[in-house]
Amino acid sequence: MLEIKPQSASGAAAEPKARADAVPAEGLTIGEAARRTGVSVHTLRYYERAGLVVTPVDRTSGGRRRYRELDLKWIVVCTKLRATGMPIRGIRRYAELVAAGPGNEAERLALMEAHRADVLARLAETQENLKTIDRKIETYRKSVAKGDADRLWAPVEPR
Repeated sequence: MLEIKPQSASGAAAEPKARADAVPAEGLTIGEAARRTGVSVHTLRYYERAGLVVTPVDRTSGGRRRYRELDLKWIVVCTKLRATGMPIRGIRRYAELVAAGPGNEAERLALMEAHRADVLARLAETQENLKTIDRKIETYRKSVAKGDADRLWAPVEPR
């Protein structure tokens, strides 16, 4: 990957500044990683147990997890895939392919394209459902404005 070093006003390469959100060299605790990624500690442990991580999470000599920048980025990918409806088995398969390294990019692409198609289908369905909701809202607004909202249909129990 190409890396471009920032230039100072004099044209010399500037030293990179430490980002406020940069992960320290020793990594982050599981609690810090949870806060940074927006998932719970339980979810982080689950992702590891379920085989959703690409590389083993580092551990201290005392056995405590230490999360690196790459770990955090991967967790975010997993949460995005999950939030868009990818099943755990799909995320696991994707993680296996990534962890296996080069040579399976076509399979990764196929997996992502299939997931994208699923997401688009759900979005289209959601948009249709939203149209129904919008029509209902408009009906209620008109009826409330006219003062005849009491005429709107309501189910009545048979007597």
